[in-house]
Amino acid sequence: MPAGSAGCDTPGGRGSGEVSSSPVGRLLDERDEDGSPYREVDEEGAPQVTVEVVPDAEGGWDVRLRVRNFRFSPDGTGRRAEPGRGLAHLEVNGRRVAVLRTPEYHLAPGAFPRGTHQVTARLYADDGSVWAVDGEPVESTADITVSGQEPTPESSVEPIPEGPGSPEGPGEA
Repeated sequence: MPAGSAGCDTPGGRGSGEVSSSPVGRLLDERDEDGSPYREVDEEGAPQVTVEVVPDAEGGWDVRLRVRNFRFSPDGTGRRAEPGRGLAHLEVNGRRVAVLRTPEYHLAPGAFPRGTHQVTARLYADDGSVWAVDGEPVESTADITVSGQEPTPESSVEPIPEGPGSPEGPGEA
């Protein structure tokens, strides 16, 4: 039936379960942990990212992405790969904490227990593919070290104040 295949022939379109070729790089068999295919582009002119994480005055962390040959796409952008465009996934210790359409993000104070944590930014095209060079994702990782506070649950945005020196966390509501 012709109606079932109409979306497969659109420029830059994708059929169910497959990704068509595009004038923007080539899709590899390699996939990230979420199943997104890598979109291989030449090193010359490829998107680049550097993640910088600095502590703020309240005990949180300001994350800034420095990008080159890349523009963040606004919300509502179509799901089509365009050269050097897309969004970034921000992960802490391998767990996604945000999808970014701007180069800045704030990690709340108390969101992570004491210790060293890895903050990684990986660039994606608008079609969900991962920008890649030489078979490796375009990403950057920075370490942060949290010290001087009791651990709080990672799902907490802000620690809930308790009695002095309470090691048990927030307790019952």
